[in-house]
Amino acid sequence: MRKVVSGLFHSLDGAVEGPDQWQFDSFDAELGELMTRTIGSIDEAIMGRVTYEEWSGYWPNSAPGEDNPFSEFINTVPKHVASTTLTGPLAWQNSHLIEGNLHDHVRHLKESQGHDVGVQGSISIVRELFLAGLLDELVLVTHPVIAGRSFRRLFQHEDPTTRLDLTDLVRTSAGNVVQTYRLRPT
Repeated sequence: MRKVVSGLFHSLDGAVEGPDQWQFDSFDAELGELMTRTIGSIDEAIMGRVTYEEWSGYWPNSAPGEDNPFSEFINTVPKHVASTTLTGPLAWQNSHLIEGNLHDHVRHLKESQGHDVGVQGSISIVRELFLAGLLDELVLVTHPVIAGRSFRRLFQHEDPTTRLDLTDLVRTSAGNVVQTYRLRPT
């Protein structure tokens, strides 16, 4: 069975939104290598409407290559877009709308052949799949920064208490802490 995985940049004060505004000064070569390995295991992606709209305006115009392996990855990988407001067909290469229930679609992807399925960006989708028990692995890249302001957090005060197992921990030379979690079996 395939794994559904997600990795998010995370500040010390819990922000996961707007990492382009607070994480670049601590993005080091070690973190880049970890990310390249991670995307190497993903052969399909899930994202929400907001991420799709933001990224489809940026990534198709970015230069792929050695300095930007994410560009080649995200432009070529099949992208499943969860939205109740977008209509198809979608313009970005290899993108299609998820028809029907998101949870059913994710279960179908998990049962199909292939490598990992990565949830890209999409804070609300990551949270929804995590709380539904459909996200197999959550990687939080905690940067040594207080983002401040009112950036969105991954989890909310009203979320249920949820136990996790830490399966991997890496510290980079720039002070990033890469934590990999999975839901603790009940």
